[in-house]
Amino acid sequence: MAEFWLVSVPPDKSGRAALDTINFETSSYSANFRFNIPELKVGTLDVLVGLSDDLGKLDSFCEAIAKKVSHYLGDVLEEDRDKLQDNLLANGQELQAYLQRFQWDMAKFPIKQSLKAIADQISKQMSQIEADLKNKATAYNSIKGNLQNLERKATGSLLTRNLGDIVRKEDFILDSEYLQTLLVVVPKIHQEEWKKKYESLTDMVAPRSSKLLFEDGDLCLFNVTLFKRVIDEFKHKCRENKFTVRDFVYNEEELQAGKNEIMKLSTDKKKQFGPLVRWLKVNFGEAFTAWMHVKALRVFVESVLRYGLPVNFHAVLMQPHKKHTRKLHELLNGIYSHLDSAGTVSKSDMEIPGFQHLQADYYPYVFYKLDVGMG
Repeated sequence: MAEFWLVSVPPDKSGRAALDTINFETSSYSANFRFNIPELKVGTLDVLVGLSDDLGKLDSFCEAIAKKVSHYLGDVLEEDRDKLQDNLLANGQELQAYLQRFQWDMAKFPIKQSLKAIADQISKQMSQIEADLKNKATAYNSIKGNLQNLERKATGSLLTRNLGDIVRKEDFILDSEYLQTLLVVVPKIHQEEWKKKYESLTDMVAPRSSKLLFEDGDLCLFNVTLFKRVIDEFKHKCRENKFTVRDFVYNEEELQAGKNEIMKLSTDKKKQFGPLVRWLKVNFGEAFTAWMHVKALRVFVESVLRYGLPVNFHAVLMQPHKKHTRKLHELLNGIYSHLDSAGTVSKSDMEIPGFQHLQADYYPYVFYKLDVGMG
């Protein structure tokens, strides 16, 4: 999403609205919109100064929470992640439209409250969203992670995957006091060698007891039956010949339980998916709108501190056209340099090493950059 600026200035001497002035000067370089901030309770100067620092921290906190929710929604959507932006709405609107038509939510944040009370309310709301997100993500990720592990075991290499879906009961000698059937993974290039050698790797291997059960990529799976007393020696000889004996005991109840676990986890994941996506969409909207109200609070507080009382400023949302940000600042500096000489940047100043970093986001006018990229 494009970059946005929040700019606040007092009306000019003729009383003309800032939006009209900014539009007249910058319409070729940006799209501009009125950013409606109601007349909030000012309070004392000391409170405003302290609140200015607190709002800066709250701004960063709200941005981080909104992005956490959006990123996690993208993770949950998985293969439909390309639809993430369609799910990121604020007050039922696309984010850009919400910003361009911003209106203070009187119902959620009554302006009869003090500025600090509103900030505290938003802070508590965002902390609750963060805590709920952590709990919901932990629960869902546990199911998702366990399911992925089981699915990986069902589809991976013969060296690691669950063999229960490959073998059958008739591939084994079961319930024998002396004999046991082993499963051995053999590289395809060595399968003829296996057929020639397996009976003689140790004593007590049942003749002609090995058959090919499965092939996958570069590997083959064979069974072989031998006396239990020579199993350890047989495994050792297999390792020497690059044959891998898998630890596997055929147990129908355990195999069925494993299949049931996959089905259960898959069902649980599907059940949680819909409600979780809805929660993430709703709470992203809540977090984003709360964040924009913090931006509005910052503009209000900084404007009062900069321009004094009575409250008299206009806030404008600017959407700079690509590659015109520097030109826009030069134009705005030219219009509003009289507001604060400390914020005026000359071309010679710009060439001083390190000066641009020192000036960062300080201008004669109140200025906040908005990065609302939520992908």
